[in-house]
Amino acid sequence: MSERHIVRAISRRSGVLDPSAAGADAGADVRADGRADGRADVAGQFVYLGRQPILDRDGALHGYELLFRAGAHNYAEVGNDAQATAHVVARTIGGIGVPAVLGRHRGFVNIDRALLFNDIVHLMPPERFVLEILETVKFDPQLARRLTELRRAGFEVALDDVSELSDELFAALPYADIVKIDFLLTARDALPGLAAAVRAQGKTLIAEKIETREDFMLARELGFDLFQGYFFARPQVLTAPRNRSLRPGLLRLLGLLSRDAGIVELEAELKLNPGVVVQLLRLVNSSAFGLGRNIASLREAIIAAGTRQIARWAQLLLYADSGDLPWRADPLVHLAGTRSRFMELAASRLRPADDEFADAAFMTGIFSLVHVVVGSTPAAVLEKLGLAPRIREAIVSRGGTLGALLRVAEAAGEGADAASIAAGPDAPPGFAALTPDVLAELNLCAALWFGAHVEEAAA
Repeated sequence: MSERHIVRAISRRSGVLDPSAAGADAGADVRADGRADGRADVAGQFVYLGRQPILDRDGALHGYELLFRAGAHNYAEVGNDAQATAHVVARTIGGIGVPAVLGRHRGFVNIDRALLFNDIVHLMPPERFVLEILETVKFDPQLARRLTELRRAGFEVALDDVSELSDELFAALPYADIVKIDFLLTARDALPGLAAAVRAQGKTLIAEKIETREDFMLARELGFDLFQGYFFARPQVLTAPRNRSLRPGLLRLLGLLSRDAGIVELEAELKLNPGVVVQLLRLVNSSAFGLGRNIASLREAIIAAGTRQIARWAQLLLYADSGDLPWRADPLVHLAGTRSRFMELAASRLRPADDEFADAAFMTGIFSLVHVVVGSTPAAVLEKLGLAPRIREAIVSRGGTLGALLRVAEAAGEGADAASIAAGPDAPPGFAALTPDVLAELNLCAALWFGAHVEEAAA
């Protein structure tokens, strides 16, 4: 259930499930009432996560939809879907922990188009998370290929907020496993035909936004498999203490990863950042790696996760960590995020099969503004971070292919003529493919990824 707008707070209907009982087996050691230790949130001391139960036909708990919460209030304030999802995933895996949030069950996570095409999606163990495709995502051949890849990797895909039969729905059904039908949006006389058509394709049916016993009984009669809504339980808000900003440590860690640092260097850096270590151990112990045992050793965690997975995690945390300012009030976070995403997308467009080049482009964008954060010069900061030479050269002197790409990204971000730089005589081979139309598309995708106009979400 996408919560793109503030939803009205409806008291739980009398009925099947008590929200406190829903999480009884999850082993959560955090409070679920918007407070921790009986105290109200002061100056952003806590982080929040919403979850709403999804039940089977017998009223047993099947899973949870995980929802973004900016505070203890039990409603959503989502200004940017990608950012909200980054917060949800970071808080579930690292901030609170999968066992506390999900117990033995699976979590349904709203996901937009930008995140579907990003490596960050692979941080979620496919056996624990269902990718719930927002209703705003347009279906096309490129999306079909990506969903095929993700399902092949073990993910289940759910289509969210379906309310009518359409050509786009029939085109998307072969690439989905679950369909969530919205009982508030769907006309009652259309429900039988819609449910029958989806069921005929062998898909699992979820009746969402069930608010009355009559709707529940109707959904059961129509053959729905799973059920969700205020009739059963309102979303529950989980709360955990907020760690101090991880951003400085994450930047140093990404610097080491960018130059393929060894385990000894990574271990030494992580030891200086206990907060990042806690996040890493939670990631490795989250069952994403199928180890069947907990890992307590930092070195074991690094080996188990692998540097690429650690880099993905650090990137997600960097996006999700709000630091000392809320996202909307921190222009450097916004600029670094959109620039790095633009460069990653452009690198993938130039060299579709070269993931290493795309990763280096992303890190070049992230580190191109770090000197502003610490109040120094690029050369001085990057020397201390020990960045990979080609990334350092790109930022300090705008040299090499990454330097040229950074110049294009800077111009595109400032509304200048980036296409002229890409087509200029000094541009590397292949850069002419970055035409005005392509650059406009990349700019839009980068803005959507990070949120060109993000509503303030201090969490």
